[in-house]
Amino acid sequence: MSSLGDSVRRFRLRGANAYLVVDGDSTVLVDAGTPWDRGRLLAGLADSGLDAGDVDRVLLTHYDLDHVGTLATLGLREDVPIHVAAPDASYLTGQSKPPLRSHKGALQRLSAPLLDRPTNPVEVVSDGDEIGGFTAYRTPGHTPGHTAFVHRRHGVAFVGDMMRERDGKLAPMPWVVAADAAENRRSIREFVARCPPVDVVAMGHGDPIREYGYGSLKRLADRV
Repeated sequence: MSSLGDSVRRFRLRGANAYLVVDGDSTVLVDAGTPWDRGRLLAGLADSGLDAGDVDRVLLTHYDLDHVGTLATLGLREDVPIHVAAPDASYLTGQSKPPLRSHKGALQRLSAPLLDRPTNPVEVVSDGDEIGGFTAYRTPGHTPGHTAFVHRRHGVAFVGDMMRERDGKLAPMPWVVAADAAENRRSIREFVARCPPVDVVAMGHGDPIREYGYGSLKRLADRV
């Protein structure tokens, strides 16, 4: 676990990051690791003086094994809502299946038997929704329902797998794990055009950009 400020903590899980945001009297989990990350998440919460019962809501950037894996087993309260955009919300609940027309959809279908479905209420997110202190930005491409969440007061953009970090620089996730790589590049450009000037960029894979994050976002948008 590492801190991105007084109220934002990163959980370094098996191959992906999850984040904890304590905002006044609200505790928010952003993404939830693989099915094998329950112990790590619980340990991270304990290091923060919390347990799974203290989480008030979950924000999902998208449906993937390494972002939704602990939702059914972490021990969340039954009334805790899970916020995720369509159609990823329907993949999470099992109402529909990812399409097979991309590598991403095929991988998601293959991994589905490894997941237990959460019974918590799933609330579908739309572009521009205000959820507590967060604003939702629809950013399809990596998955059809991919969404970034920006917390303006904390100055953090949670960008999921729209991009990754390598050697201190941002780059799009590889095309082979994207439902639509061209759409993902468009989403990057559109997101950066709309995003407020955040300090921190917190992604699913790699080390968060902790200073001048908006500058890194702009440089990425200029390249893709």
